[in-house]
Amino acid sequence: QVQLVESGGGVVQPGGSLRLSCAASGRIFSADAMGWYRQAPGKQRELVAVITNGGITRYADSVKARFTISRDLPKNTMYLQMTNLKPDDTAVYFCTIRIYWGQGTQVTVSS
Repeated sequence: QVQLVESGGGVVQPGGSLRLSCAASGRIFSADAMGWYRQAPGKQRELVAVITNGGITRYADSVKARFTISRDLPKNTMYLQMTNLKPDDTAVYFCTIRIYWGQGTQVTVSS
């Protein structure tokens, strides 16, 4: 069993920044990849970024050069640094590892 808890969401103006965190506990294996997804109202959940245990990263085209995913293995914590936020980034952001999902954290970009 794995528990994932996201934090760091909030309301920010366009062009602003936020840093999301995902704290993992339970049966975490160092080989596990972790990822961030998001779901906007009326839309399907979509991949934002993933990171492997070796630090290899992959991003959705819509967030490349603006978002950075990172991971602190000893702390079992993953981060998503988001910069130059746009209204289209408004969504609930979820972290995931294997089949497990967090409860999500709301990010709202609005002037």
